[in-house]
Amino acid sequence: MKQVFNRTISFFNVIESKIAFYPTLLALMGFCFAVFMLYLENLGISRYLVEHSPILVVDNGDTAMTILSSLISGLISVVVFSFSMVMLLLSQASSNYSPRLLPGLISDRRHQIILGVYLFTILYCIFILFSIQPTGDKYQIPGFSVLIGILETVFCIYAFIYFIHNISQSIQISNILQGIYKTAKLRLNDLVEKEEEEVEEFPDSSDWYEYHSEKSGYLQNISYPNLVDICKEQENLLHILPVKGMFVLNGIPIIRSKKELDEISVKRILSNFNFAREELVSDNYVLAFKQITEIIVKAMSPGINDPGTAINGIDYLTELLAIRMKKKDSNRITKDGHVFIKINTISFGDLLFNIMASIRTYSKHDIILVQKLLLMFHYLKKQRSHNNSYYDNIDQEAANLLRDAEDAITNKKDFERAKNLAIKLKLNF
Repeated sequence: MKQVFNRTISFFNVIESKIAFYPTLLALMGFCFAVFMLYLENLGISRYLVEHSPILVVDNGDTAMTILSSLISGLISVVVFSFSMVMLLLSQASSNYSPRLLPGLISDRRHQIILGVYLFTILYCIFILFSIQPTGDKYQIPGFSVLIGILETVFCIYAFIYFIHNISQSIQISNILQGIYKTAKLRLNDLVEKEEEEVEEFPDSSDWYEYHSEKSGYLQNISYPNLVDICKEQENLLHILPVKGMFVLNGIPIIRSKKELDEISVKRILSNFNFAREELVSDNYVLAFKQITEIIVKAMSPGINDPGTAINGIDYLTELLAIRMKKKDSNRITKDGHVFIKINTISFGDLLFNIMASIRTYSKHDIILVQKLLLMFHYLKKQRSHNNSYYDNIDQEAANLLRDAEDAITNKKDFERAKNLAIKLKLNF
């Protein structure tokens, strides 16, 4: 039962990020609400209002049908415009910043809910329109339901105004960077808090039994509680080989087991691995570093040449790297003081190298960005680190940056300025 529950939660987290999730859900709610209102009409709610508050209800069938038809056609136009704005937003973000930003923008719950509110109102009005009998008397007209449809449309107008405001904010690079940073910061802080200071060593798994993945895709989520329960039940240890967020190919080893497993146990274990064709920062903090790095690289590309955006991106990278320095390079899942699962993670050195290898290519010729990166290294060296080897990684990348800058900066005075800054900041290069 616990396994089914965890798998359900994992599945919900995946589909929740789809752009059609909330619109579909709210559209179904609109249909159900229309059925509920028709049920109330059969109980005589409009008849009661006609007798006590006639100003609140429409008592003419033709008028009611005209009103609802106008509302439906107007809302459909608003929906088309709103969807067009979303597509324009995604296209602009992809071309100006990075295609990796698209899943995060698509999963913006506010856009999904607003589009869902439109569909809710449209379906509600359509089904209320079907129930109207033009030749019926005023007591047979669902006047109260028509009033509700009018109020819902007024709400949709205000939602549309908010939608225009929100979508104009969403495309601003400062807000995009802030959103990536906040999500990654929450994820990193959560991982750091969950780490235990002292855990027993995990044995070498090089000679263990390997089992392959039956699916391909990005390794998005793993149900660790279920895997720990399986390990305790079988008195076994597991080593998860691919790094979370990595694209796993069919047939590639995904786990090592200390004990040989039968086919049922293998399927039971693999059912706790969730694959997807896209990545989300909330599931994998490394993606935040990739996204911010790509924004910096795109900003410094010859076609865009936007150093200001690159500097902003470096500021956010600096803060996230400082948090990452508090985290261990290895990850082990424990229960009751015993280690049951080892998870491969990207080391701080590899993460920093991947970031700087991309940034150096497009920024090594710009003295302002070189100085900014040197200041980033200086700040990181003053931060608390879980492992002193992280400082060596920082010095190595500072040296690589200065070597590339020496070859790329044509003005020797500029390079001397960068070199003197590195000496002043006490970077070991």
